[in-house]
Amino acid sequence: MAFREGIRTDATLGIVGLPAPVAELAARSWDAIVVGAGHNGLTCAAYLARAGKRVLVLEARKRVGGACTIEAVWPGYRISPCAYLAGLLHPLVIEELDLPGHGFEWIPATAGMFVPFDDGQSIQLWDDEGCCDAEIRRLAPRDLAGWHAMGDVKRRLRDAIRPSGARDLWIGRAPSLDEIEARLDGDEEARKLLFEWSMVEFVERYLSDERLQSAMLGQGVIGTNASPHDAGTASIHFHHVSGRMGGGAGLWGYVKGGMGTISFLLCDIAREAGAVVAAGLPVARIVPGRGVELEGGERIDAPCVVSNADPRATLRMLGDQADPAWQARVEAIPIVGCTVKLNVALRELPSFRARPGTRQPHHLGQVNTPLSKTEWRLAHQAAREGRLPERLWTELYFQTAHDASVAPEGVQTMSVFAQYVPYSFAEGSWETRRDEVGALALGSIARYCENLPEAVLAMEVLGPPDIEAAVGLTGGHIFQGECLPPYMWSHRLESRTPMPGLFLCGACTHPGGSVIAINGRNAAMEILGAHQAR
Repeated sequence: MAFREGIRTDATLGIVGLPAPVAELAARSWDAIVVGAGHNGLTCAAYLARAGKRVLVLEARKRVGGACTIEAVWPGYRISPCAYLAGLLHPLVIEELDLPGHGFEWIPATAGMFVPFDDGQSIQLWDDEGCCDAEIRRLAPRDLAGWHAMGDVKRRLRDAIRPSGARDLWIGRAPSLDEIEARLDGDEEARKLLFEWSMVEFVERYLSDERLQSAMLGQGVIGTNASPHDAGTASIHFHHVSGRMGGGAGLWGYVKGGMGTISFLLCDIAREAGAVVAAGLPVARIVPGRGVELEGGERIDAPCVVSNADPRATLRMLGDQADPAWQARVEAIPIVGCTVKLNVALRELPSFRARPGTRQPHHLGQVNTPLSKTEWRLAHQAAREGRLPERLWTELYFQTAHDASVAPEGVQTMSVFAQYVPYSFAEGSWETRRDEVGALALGSIARYCENLPEAVLAMEVLGPPDIEAAVGLTGGHIFQGECLPPYMWSHRLESRTPMPGLFLCGACTHPGGSVIAINGRNAAMEILGAHQAR
């Protein structure tokens, strides 16, 4: 399956195989080995190869992409098992690697976020300001000014630290606190949003209607093992609305063909530049400054090793060669996941009682099923104790509403991202309780719908241990460790480690988690010595 034969990565759904026998790969001279073919590892490989480096990418699984991939979970479907939507993919990477020229198509979900409530009311928070204002005037007219003030502080913070162009603080090494403070120029609200406020504090500062507040709370804990009552969770919301894809601000959208298309195109781009990608070769040991050892015992030498694995996995591969201070820092980062992902095949899209119909504007955006503030607190506590809560918060996306190519004709797909679930149960296990979790998640949605669960054709349930086993993310944590303020910016792990010739390029590095790809670019620039002063 060598790339020179013209086989695109998408054609095999990321299964690229071995480009040459292992002995032949080990005999070649390499400048850098990238451990892990997730989207950041492939990005790093592409930049290094374009700079003339001889790069080998080693992926343990047979399929590239890591958590951002595509699998044929059922015949005729293209399912994105973990990552499901793009909004933070960095414009600089899109431009420099010419993703559109390689077939990247992005469909913005401008319909925003739809939330049904227990009282039968609902709201659709459109990205279009006029449409959104009309919805708020109908549900909570006294909160319109507060809604605008909430949006304004997010805009000021985005413009200060993430302006378009080279001054974006996500590019390059993480900025110091002093650099960030200088950018904020005394804007106390922006500073508290970035570093201090819980999501509950944030919504209560600007909004008074309990329903509107509850609609927003889940946006502060996406992929985060914390309650929206916990300090710093408002920064999670800002992180997810700080993107500038498509020339807009804070937009999210669907990738034509599924999210894994991003990784598959990055794999093509890296190989076009001369990188060699070998899948199905697990690395057992990293030897800093010398290379790696495979699980089969083979040694492949390179002066530079770049780990796209999470930091705990990297630590395991280092063994007793890890720097003690660095090891302590890695072990202090929380990395236990609390999310469950459902991939669902449907005969028709959900019909919500608040706004009936199976082809409505809200199906073109995202849907959240809310929890009250008390339910949020109790749900998080239950999961921490190894119990299931009474209800789950769920976030729903419908790829087929925009892109029919990912499923057989006449069938719909639904991605469900839900919290909180335990990594391990106080009683039972994921093997014995997976169906129960699936029923709980589906029931949390069905309470607002008139055609669920009857419309379900098939369902896959992935808890934290399943995600860990499937894509190698320790603890099943989708961001390679928490993204709360104590673990972000200058507190996030650097690309360059204290071990000679060892670098990191994954979500554990600045600027954090999600499908961003700038992490991989940042690592490549660090290796190439190409970081420029801001």
